Amino acid sequence: MTDAWWRDAVFYQVYIRSFADGNGDGVGDLAGLRGRLTYLRDLGVDALWITPFFPSPMADHGYDVADPRDVAPVFGDLAEFDALLSEAHALGLRITIDVVPNHSSHEHEWFQAALAAGPGSPERARYLFRDGSGPDGSEPPNNWPSVFGGPAWTRVPDGQWYLHIFAPEQPDLNFGNPEVLGDLEETLRFWLDRGVDGFRIDVAHGMAKPDGLPDMVPMDDTGLLDDHGPGDHRFDQDGVHLVHRRIRAVLDRYPGTMAVGEVWVSDDERLARYLRPDELQLAFNFKLLTAEWTPTALRDAVVHSLAAVEDSPAPACWVLSNHDRPRHVTRYGDGELGTRRARAAALLQLALPGVAYLYNGDELGMPDVDLPDDALQDPIWFRSGGKERGRDACRIPVPWSGTEPSYGFSSRPDTWLPMPEGWAALTAQAQAADPASMLSLYRAALALRSSSPALTGEGLQWLPSPDGCLAFRRPGGLVCLVNLSGADVPLPEGTVLLASADVAGGHLPDDATAWLVA
Repeated sequence: MTDAWWRDAVFYQVYIRSFADGNGDGVGDLAGLRGRLTYLRDLGVDALWITPFFPSPMADHGYDVADPRDVAPVFGDLAEFDALLSEAHALGLRITIDVVPNHSSHEHEWFQAALAAGPGSPERARYLFRDGSGPDGSEPPNNWPSVFGGPAWTRVPDGQWYLHIFAPEQPDLNFGNPEVLGDLEETLRFWLDRGVDGFRIDVAHGMAKPDGLPDMVPMDDTGLLDDHGPGDHRFDQDGVHLVHRRIRAVLDRYPGTMAVGEVWVSDDERLARYLRPDELQLAFNFKLLTAEWTPTALRDAVVHSLAAVEDSPAPACWVLSNHDRPRHVTRYGDGELGTRRARAAALLQLALPGVAYLYNGDELGMPDVDLPDDALQDPIWFRSGGKERGRDACRIPVPWSGTEPSYGFSSRPDTWLPMPEGWAALTAQAQAADPASMLSLYRAALALRSSSPALTGEGLQWLPSPDGCLAFRRPGGLVCLVNLSGADVPLPEGTVLLASADVAGGHLPDDATAWLVA
């Protein structure tokens, strides 16, 4: 096991509420995850990223952290986490966990102390409290919008306002305060001492705020963490890099550990700043996730993602889906069309050099689910007054077995988000028995990715290809051909290692990908 194990790893995102329920309450938990570790090993992933399982009032399903150094009872306890870590390591799986530094829960002891202490106190200095604007201070201190809708400020009874880039239950911490940075370092050491292998840094382009908190360029569509460029003072301020250097300094004392940042910055040069030798080891590049299903858009996504890391020590980091965005089966057209394209996209993602992140259920071809209004739980739904449906559709629990909800996810049929009828063929159990299934495709691709010398080497060479297609060669010899032309195209010379559709006739169908070696 090398210190830089993560450079070509495949990570699997476990959205803990929706992965597996071990105690029968309809909510996924650490015990449920422990029971599925052999499935993940057999799938062929190298590491897990587990979303927040810390004590929280769950205003944003765990991303509002009341205590970053404990386990919420709904998910288990520290002993359960330690057992999970030990069993995962015994199976050769590494464990990374979420850290949420930008904000705390409003129920965090610090924020409760800040409310009690009053204006000008050291307790308030841990957060971003300000007097209001206007003659009587009744207007917010500036014009910043919340990512979840409405203003980014809430007034407290003594008249001051506090900043929350997300929900009011998620007050932003003041990273200009040394105590705040010191507490983050303590949290990192707490989990590293228990044996975790790394972290995913939530909102890694947040944390730093400009002096004086000036008004920003007005924006109608704040968008969930979308990069709005230099006029958006909420994100990507230069001071954030001081925070990342402190995070890296902690990690460097624990050899073989890493951090990946959730950095919604579309400019290649600005993204590269997060990947300097003394900052993050990895940063998600969301260009593949946001690309349209066209040859030009996909090629541009690959070109820009590789350009962003070209002069950094970091490899590229590829993402197709996560808990904040529509699943790619749905983005690509849903139904049979979306599934066919998702199969092709999976082989494109896994053929690229660097790191790949899978989202739980990707390997089953899970689609988004159109939920009834009364089932929605995302704060975006409530903060937008019902105008934005939020992210619940991509967070449905994973179907494991059987023919009726909850398909083996839980011992009870009703789950924290409802599971639809008609998913019997989507379950892991059903797909494991079908060599043509999405699960079988992922298992085959991951096995080749870890064992074939063809899928080695950094960088890639673009190859001539038919109109409407993408083709590239990896240094190890793999040729990847993606067909989006609308018609069958002849396969190039070579032996087919794997294909997302039937290529028995020597042709690659539309919306399909093939891996070949000459």
